[in-house]
Amino acid sequence: MPGAPALRLSDEVPVQVRDARPPFANLPLAHSSKPKHPPPMSRDTVNSICKSFPGAEWSDPWGGGHDAWKVGGKMFACIGAVQDGVSVKTPSIEDAQLLIEMERAIKAPYFHRSWVRIDWDHIPEDELRDRLQTSYDLIFKSLTKKAQRAISGT
Repeated sequence: MPGAPALRLSDEVPVQVRDARPPFANLPLAHSSKPKHPPPMSRDTVNSICKSFPGAEWSDPWGGGHDAWKVGGKMFACIGAVQDGVSVKTPSIEDAQLLIEMERAIKAPYFHRSWVRIDWDHIPEDELRDRLQTSYDLIFKSLTKKAQRAISGT
């Protein structure tokens, strides 16, 4: 505009910012639909669950910070050095594939196709506990009856 002073970057120009939220957005909800986030799970969470199983033993068979959990000398859970999840055995290749397709797990690197790696940040603790229990049970049942009795004390 002719005759109007030019604006410089240093000039303050008042700007009214309109809040895009509806006026009731700040009111408390009687029943919040947002899930409460439990504390993040970690290597400690998995190790705590695994050591509660009868006869479960920890080892680091390859060195470098791997946590391998075994029962009767056979592995049922493994945490790699990267520490972002735990590998567990599933009842079958089909079960593993289903978990992968449902995006509850990925293929466990270096393991048989019936094993999956579960990212502990993407599933609730009760599901993680169930996956670990299933893996433990599968391995325990594959042991000889004599080894099972020795572990269970019967």
